[in-house]
Amino acid sequence: MEKILITGGKGGVGKTSVTASVGIALALSGEKTVLVDGDIGLNNLDVALHAEERILYDIGDVATGKATISQALLRIEKNLFLLPSFTACSSAVSAESFEEIISELNGGFRFVLIDCPAGVERSFLRSARCARSSIIVTTPHISGVRDAYKTSKILAGLGYAEQKLVVNRIKSNLVDKGKSLSAEQIAEAVRLPLLGVVPESAEIDLNGIPDFSDPRDGAAYSYRLIADCLSGKEKRIYDYIKDGKKLGSRLRRLKDSI
Repeated sequence: MEKILITGGKGGVGKTSVTASVGIALALSGEKTVLVDGDIGLNNLDVALHAEERILYDIGDVATGKATISQALLRIEKNLFLLPSFTACSSAVSAESFEEIISELNGGFRFVLIDCPAGVERSFLRSARCARSSIIVTTPHISGVRDAYKTSKILAGLGYAEQKLVVNRIKSNLVDKGKSLSAEQIAEAVRLPLLGVVPESAEIDLNGIPDFSDPRDGAAYSYRLIADCLSGKEKRIYDYIKDGKKLGSRLRRLKDSI
């Protein structure tokens, strides 16, 4: 079972949508995956997965003995499960109890993805102590890149030997014009290997999740490639310049034919 912390330091870079989307892509590829909402107090992972109305128990209930882990686990779809949190359970979940709950996850999961809260304070450290591998998410903005670098250094100090970078919401046209940092420039600045690049997309839903049923969706395709890299099936990063132009051309042809 591989436990991966998904973080980035700065709020608003899309950590939760990346956690949900990578989890969906892994599940679709056949990897049994559980998503853990480590952002206790400002939880939104259930919302991203359209599951907020289905929750019966959460991490707080497990920590206080009101429910078992299996009772709190919510099945989202085949191979994908959610261990939700709730605003009211924040004070009930200590760092020790959170770590114990994560360590006791079973059920044949191949991946445990922990959606980490923004910042580097107590809530961040509560999640960070549960894994030793991380995906750091940033966007092509200087503040996000700087915070990603700082977060990486903090995690290295906590013993994280394996850290990878996902650049979210990149716009190939702005990179072409020199108006945006490229994914390669960001990776060099943060000093982390690129795991994936997710293009800006108008097709994502209100919760930031792309349409995985649409083979033309560039964001969904990029997440599938990230899932393949994580599971060792293929090591290829979405070419946001080349693939982005191809996708744009296909969409224009489709529009003209309607």
